[in-house]
Amino acid sequence: MTAIEFVLLTPVLFFMIFATVQFALYFFADHVAQAAAQAGARKARAMAHDQPGAWRGEARDMVDSYIQQLGPALVLSPDVTMLQPEQNTVGVEITARVPTVFPGLDLTVHAQSVGPVERFVRDDGNR
Repeated sequence: MTAIEFVLLTPVLFFMIFATVQFALYFFADHVAQAAAQAGARKARAMAHDQPGAWRGEARDMVDSYIQQLGPALVLSPDVTMLQPEQNTVGVEITARVPTVFPGLDLTVHAQSVGPVERFVRDDGNR
């Protein structure tokens, strides 16, 4: 390999390496946001029937806990919204920024998880 080829191919090689790192950062941050949204939605679904006013705080705490455990440096400035699109449906929506290795690149991840409210119905034995 001559010096000219080395000079021409080195920037391409570095770009490919940094693009691979950026790809990994983005998809891991997306996975963290989705896991946090699902955990928050599970908590909201379990609590919304018995504690109609308290489920939002509990679900938010669960989302924050998941983000702190899985990737606090990967999910930057998370915007967490509690959803209740219908009376018996609750969920969590997360939008956050992702750290970048390329200057000027602004990436965001979005995750949403919604499900029906869980409630216990006593079986009285009559069928």
